[in-house]
Amino acid sequence: MRAVPWRRRRGTYTARSVRLSSRAIRATAWAVVAAGVAAPALRKRVKAPPVVLQTVAFAAPVGLSVAMKRSRTRDVAVCCLQMWAYMSAYEAPHDDVEAQTQRVHLDYPIAVDRVLGLGELPTVRLQRAFASRTRWRTFDKLLVWTHWAWFTVPHTALAWILWRHPGRFPRSAVMTYAVFDIGAVVYWLLPTAPPWYAAAAGRSHEFNGRLIADGDQNGAGHEEIVVRRMMVEYGEVFWKDGWGPLYSVFGGNPLAAMPSLHFATSLMAALLLAEARPAAGALGAAYAATLGFALIYLGEHYAVDLLAGGALTIAVRRFGPRAGPLITRFSRAVAALEASAHAER
Repeated sequence: MRAVPWRRRRGTYTARSVRLSSRAIRATAWAVVAAGVAAPALRKRVKAPPVVLQTVAFAAPVGLSVAMKRSRTRDVAVCCLQMWAYMSAYEAPHDDVEAQTQRVHLDYPIAVDRVLGLGELPTVRLQRAFASRTRWRTFDKLLVWTHWAWFTVPHTALAWILWRHPGRFPRSAVMTYAVFDIGAVVYWLLPTAPPWYAAAAGRSHEFNGRLIADGDQNGAGHEEIVVRRMMVEYGEVFWKDGWGPLYSVFGGNPLAAMPSLHFATSLMAALLLAEARPAAGALGAAYAATLGFALIYLGEHYAVDLLAGGALTIAVRRFGPRAGPLITRFSRAVAALEASAHAER
């Protein structure tokens, strides 16, 4: 029997151990992805602290970054997993409706908006000035569709950056999804009602589903001010029987108004697009401005919600670089795991 040199045997054993280690890392990474995908869907069935389930969900994008080599396909998939985790974080506080209702804040945005509106809510002023109760004008439809379009706008902006300016994509994605995730944390800590919800709550500034101007408990002798949720009204007209199922998909938490992530993420998209190309930034800014008006006019948000959303976006851009060294170290650690996971290939 021919003897195999020790160095050759050692090299064979080393290569085999590398392959086994790589496969183990990939298998573990895929398990993290599977658990992260399952966690949001099982959160109502599994008795575990919400923070644990959310941690598992947000680990899925990291797991995929290790399990797959870097590519545009992987980048898109990582973003999808991030949004899957975000949607769970957005909806989860409303799983226990009674508990969230007991914690909801209704009065402070009304008080602030009365100051911003010089004694009257900006939503009330706008609806009184422009809304019609007898027909849906092109103006109203345009604003409703501007609101509905938001569900794709931040992600479309990132997709364009990935396509045309791939070098800018990692930073753009981190900043965009940081806004989403920080906003979700605030939704957990400070559940706040939008105008349409507050109008139906019957609290100190409301009466029988209608906002009133400093009335007593019965609202006697005071003007009743109706706040309409025009997006829902038009949705029932346009989508007819399909509106209920459609709304149930996107309306998972009615008490997630502060800050307005509609406005915050649209503003972030506009700023990121402007960095890549001024013309694209101008288009994004026009959309963000139109959406901001629509959110107040349609009764979806208070003006103070938009101010908070804008402040969140500015804070992420202003203070985000301070987290740069930490993010860089984390990225290098993930990249090292990715390299180890695919070492034998």
